[in-house]
Amino acid sequence: MRKGSETVLRPGGERAILVHRAGTCCAGGGSPIKNEFFALAQAAGAQVVGQVYNRRLRPDPRLFIGSGKAAELAVQVTALEADLVLVDESLSPAQERNIERVVHARVLDRTGLILDIFARRARSFEGRIAVERAQLKHLSTRLVRGWTHLERQKGGIGLRGPGETQLEVDRRLIGRRIRQLEGRLETVARRRAGGRMLRRRNGIPVFALVGYTNAGKTTLFNRLTRANAYVADQLFATLDPLLRRINMPGIGKAILADTVGFVSELPHELIDAFKATLSEAREADLLIHVIDAADPESAEHVGVVNRVLAEIGCAHTPQLEVYNKIDQMNGIPGWRPGSREHPPRVYLSAMSGMGVATLIRSMGEACGLSSPAIRLELDSAAGRFRARLFALDAVVDETPRPEGGWMLQVRMPEAVLESLRRHFAPECARRIDVDVY
Repeated sequence: MRKGSETVLRPGGERAILVHRAGTCCAGGGSPIKNEFFALAQAAGAQVVGQVYNRRLRPDPRLFIGSGKAAELAVQVTALEADLVLVDESLSPAQERNIERVVHARVLDRTGLILDIFARRARSFEGRIAVERAQLKHLSTRLVRGWTHLERQKGGIGLRGPGETQLEVDRRLIGRRIRQLEGRLETVARRRAGGRMLRRRNGIPVFALVGYTNAGKTTLFNRLTRANAYVADQLFATLDPLLRRINMPGIGKAILADTVGFVSELPHELIDAFKATLSEAREADLLIHVIDAADPESAEHVGVVNRVLAEIGCAHTPQLEVYNKIDQMNGIPGWRPGSREHPPRVYLSAMSGMGVATLIRSMGEACGLSSPAIRLELDSAAGRFRARLFALDAVVDETPRPEGGWMLQVRMPEAVLESLRRHFAPECARRIDVDVY
């Protein structure tokens, strides 16, 4: 609702009209991608009052949807008292401004909408600065000349301006702020890298939950870690990365990371800004790809997630596909072996807990961390090595030796065990045999 030149927000949120260039409009019966955009608008707090679509092979370079459809959109904006027009594709700055002049309402493209949702949901220090950086980079291409009193003049007595427009000042200030935020993100990245190095040195494997937004990653994270992270049936319910320590049979202590959900056409500004967060996925020993089994478009969402993973350098990381929400389709929990084309699959319900035990057994096997029981003979000088094994919950059985020292039975990845033995007690710990269970 407009009052004069101001926009008055209603209790139900800004009234928005959605614009799609091709396909059918959706709220409840259109194409999946359009339904997703409808959900994005609702996640941003908008009240969708109408939708406009236009079948065009290519966007109009000036108005994106063409002059005739833009005039139709202007009529709808007036009739429905809309405050906002949301366009389901990325617009150029010129297209955005040209549509605003025609419809006399604020225009936001898909990138700007997702950035707004991220800004509303980010809670951690890292999340907030990553979103602010992405927003500023997006805004820097959309500055307009609103300060004509400071324009550079043509010249002549009394007509020489201050030498710099306010537009240039704004761009310089935004650039300075972006560099500050990038420096802070680099600091965060260094801290995360230090934490990962420490976990590697201590032989702690890392599992990262990845997947399309609203697939149930955080629900599964809570089930595996007994945490109480925020869960909601909406896109991008949680953004900030979560890491928890868990104890796994046959592996011992491990780290489980919950990462930000993906969505089709995720803005490159966000992928770049969240690289410090997504590095948890890049450095993981195993990616647990959570898929909504009840979603008819799950195959398309799997492709979206795999493309983003390849872009951040996770194309060759071992992966385990977890088909969640089988309780919504009367499915049966279970496990399917992997092949050359597909990774192993687990079918479960994170909400009810069906199949979660199968997932836990499969996690170590999928990345080669499921371990045999190994017998070690330790001299009394290997006390630090023995303490480290106990700290990692790797000791299955221990028997004191009459001549001093210990006989230990441990269960942990062999490569990790050998690395620890070389570091702590290369001469005081001897491997006896291996019993495979």
